[in-house]
Amino acid sequence: MENIDKLISQLALDSQIHTNDIPKIDLYVDQVIQLFETSFQDTKRFSDDKILTKTMINNYAKGKLFYPVQQKKYTPEHIMLISLIYQMKSTLSINDVKKVLEQVNDKAQSRELDLSAFYETYLTLQQDNHAAFREELERQAIAVEGAHGEWDGELSRVLFIASLVHKSNLYRRTAEKLADELVREQADGKNTH
Repeated sequence: MENIDKLISQLALDSQIHTNDIPKIDLYVDQVIQLFETSFQDTKRFSDDKILTKTMINNYAKGKLFYPVQQKKYTPEHIMLISLIYQMKSTLSINDVKKVLEQVNDKAQSRELDLSAFYETYLTLQQDNHAAFREELERQAIAVEGAHGEWDGELSRVLFIASLVHKSNLYRRTAEKLADELVREQADGKNTH
């Protein structure tokens, strides 16, 4: 089984846009793309993968995944929202991401939400997730090795991959279920007003 420390280091779990990485001035789209490329460079599976493109950002804007920009400039709050979208879109559909972030967008735009504090809390939760992930990955590797130690490395690796995919699917389905519940609660709240 592959060395867990080596595997985790290759995952670049600490790649993130922290609030202090975000310039205090508004950015044009090319600058936003460069910030994401720089911040998430180590997370690419293939070197020519694109982290974020103008088309993606334009589609997010047209789809109202974040509140409108002014004069083609993205505020630090927009960058935080785009970062949340970037993280969520790998698991949830764009439609689900829009629904999940709808209240965050509305409250951030009307200044009812300190988006910076919300985003910092998200980053703290991410750090907690990294520690739990490391422990779980180590536990899973030991379980695979212990379950069928007589199988060669390739078969053990297939078991490990299949087990990780299953766990990923459980988390994705849970996130989808929670997104559906959030949407129902939002709809119920709108219907009672």
